[in-house]
Amino acid sequence: MADAVANISSTIQSASINRHPSPDHDLNPSTAASLKQPVSPTISTSSKSTIPRYTIRPSPRRSHLPPLPDLRFEQSYLASIRNAESYWGVAWITWRDQVMLPLIQGTLWTLALAGWRYWNRGVKMQGVSIGARVRRWWWGVNGWQLPKAEGSG
Repeated sequence: MADAVANISSTIQSASINRHPSPDHDLNPSTAASLKQPVSPTISTSSKSTIPRYTIRPSPRRSHLPPLPDLRFEQSYLASIRNAESYWGVAWITWRDQVMLPLIQGTLWTLALAGWRYWNRGVKMQGVSIGARVRRWWWGVNGWQLPKAEGSG
């Protein structure tokens, strides 16, 4: 069975190889990069300057923002394991930074969202804010029945 599979794959592979390629059909088309020529400076004899002044001497840009911090994984990882004294220290730092902290962060974020949804579900129609008033008005305009409050049974 293995010989049959090898023969089939060999046949398919060798059938797709073009043994005599044609230079007219099998080469990539020429592009603008194919015709590159070096630039040679020419001196203009016209009395009118055609190059605007701001292209010759552009005004310097002011930096408004501080430089971007280096957020690459490798740099921050190497900085965190710099003070490790053994392989176990490196393993602990790696486990803490790459497994435990993302797990704890994701768990806390999920619990916060679940709490927000639970709280928001009860407050959505019973609130006194503008949004709750608009929502009750919209439900009334459309003839929809307002949901009953969970406490008023």
